[in-house]
Amino acid sequence: MLPAAKVRLRGAGWICSGCRAISTSRSKSSQPQPAATYFRKASQRLPTSPARTRFAPSPTGYLHLGSVRTALFNYLLAKATGGQFLLRIEDTDQKRTVADAERRLCRDLEWAGLKWDEGPEVGGPYGPYRQCERTALYHEHADALLRSGHAYRCFCSSDRLNALARQRNALGLPTDYDRTCATIPSEESEDRASKGEPHVVRLKVPDVYHGHTDLVYGSLGTAKQKHYNSFDDPILLKSDGLPTYHLANVVDDHHMRITHVIRAVEWMPSTPKHLAMYHAFGWEPPAFAHVGLLQDDTRQKLSKRKGDLDIATFAKDGIFPEALTNYVALLGWSHSLGDDFLPLQQLIQNFDLKFTKGNTVVNPLKLSWLQKKYAQKYAEEAGDMFESMVDRVVALAQEQRILEQDNIVGDRNLRSYIAAILRLDAKQYSTPQDFLQRSGYFFYPVKRETYQGEIALPASEFESISSACWTVPRLKNLIDDIVIAISSQTQEPSAMAIQGGRNEKVETGIEPSVMRQRKKVNKALHQYLRWAIAGGRSGPSIPETMVLLGRDVTLRRLKEATSQRDLPEDSGSVQDAVSNIASSV
Repeated sequence: MLPAAKVRLRGAGWICSGCRAISTSRSKSSQPQPAATYFRKASQRLPTSPARTRFAPSPTGYLHLGSVRTALFNYLLAKATGGQFLLRIEDTDQKRTVADAERRLCRDLEWAGLKWDEGPEVGGPYGPYRQCERTALYHEHADALLRSGHAYRCFCSSDRLNALARQRNALGLPTDYDRTCATIPSEESEDRASKGEPHVVRLKVPDVYHGHTDLVYGSLGTAKQKHYNSFDDPILLKSDGLPTYHLANVVDDHHMRITHVIRAVEWMPSTPKHLAMYHAFGWEPPAFAHVGLLQDDTRQKLSKRKGDLDIATFAKDGIFPEALTNYVALLGWSHSLGDDFLPLQQLIQNFDLKFTKGNTVVNPLKLSWLQKKYAQKYAEEAGDMFESMVDRVVALAQEQRILEQDNIVGDRNLRSYIAAILRLDAKQYSTPQDFLQRSGYFFYPVKRETYQGEIALPASEFESISSACWTVPRLKNLIDDIVIAISSQTQEPSAMAIQGGRNEKVETGIEPSVMRQRKKVNKALHQYLRWAIAGGRSGPSIPETMVLLGRDVTLRRLKEATSQRDLPEDSGSVQDAVSNIASSV
């Protein structure tokens, strides 16, 4: 139910019950203070009382990176102070409204974890929360401004306004309105309006705008209009009777008791007009914080072509909600925590209003880094998010018909197999699509390019390990022994104990030169094994990869690799297989 619409204006003699309630509740707690005094010292910059913030999208399109950042900053401020976050749908532009935009906006906000306390679907004490359902309220406030002389009706046709703008532009003058209709007597104005003559309602802005404090840019002084017989009088009510953003957002923010507004810097030029309306109504304005725009790598405003995708695209691609909100929070907000990995609850706990002045260049690599960090976190937690991650990969694998192609999955359960890979390779996980492309060697026969290294190793070195003993520790120990064996061929025996063709590690007395040689051999051997069993692709460690692939697949690939390198497969020992390369490493 709409609150009472009557408003007390400067110079007027009446007040609505809704405004009286606000005034009474404020006077009981404290006297009204300028917005800047609500804040502590600069290092903290948070309100001392719960903040009421709002996100007010227009359903003329879908939620994009820039708009979700606005929503997030307002959400974080409300939650960090124990306040409320409101969702308000500004749907007064009926011609441009997209049919399913509101539904998508709500769905995308919920996906991002930004659940509103008041708004569509949940209601609240200051509804309705769609502007199309609040038209009567805007009309009564516009009428109040007309009666107080802070607004006037403009009956100029579009043809006259366009001609005026062209004429003034040719003279190099501002193309604002000339206030032709501002001098029409109120009786005549009301009579013409009552007879249905098309008109708009304009705000009569003051000659000098009051100064104000922006929470990002600090104190902004007074501004005097340069007339040239032109006036920046914004339209409040359009000829179709619907309000513009200027009127609706001021009226709604007041009646919904919004205390703080965080919005893009492109709205900063409109702020003096909005403050003029607050002054005309006799209302205390909220505190304003204007944050810079998002730009691409060419310093142009982010567009759909340059990465400003709608949020549904990120969700469809498999980006984690927390990764995206973490990423978006870093676009124009600064902190000194030493780590950019900040899940939503940590963002709430550490949030303040230390926004970056100026615009922010979007770096997609940061989102990729965060995605991998969250994948690793979810794999370690082994909770619902990890199960969801597995489900997304399995669904894509089934969509790509992996099991219907020449694959190595065999009789293994596809979901269990994918889950096992993800647990070990989560730190490299980006998206389901990327995972299947990068990890193809876990599903299909491996493809190898020509190997340029010197080390080679026959499959027979691993055949002694049975399937039951085919474990990561056992394979790691064997590979370490092979490294020692190869290294020993170019070292003095004083640092080694050689027994039965195998070298046992000596824990003390290892010379630095021996350690350097072992590191070289270890690197070369791992490169060869990764080429042999994974086609050189990155992934889990070599022992982990061998276990995931299984004994049979691993041995088969090692045999294929030795054949590709023309290495005799009947070589019976490490020394026989690598005696010709010891000096080359």
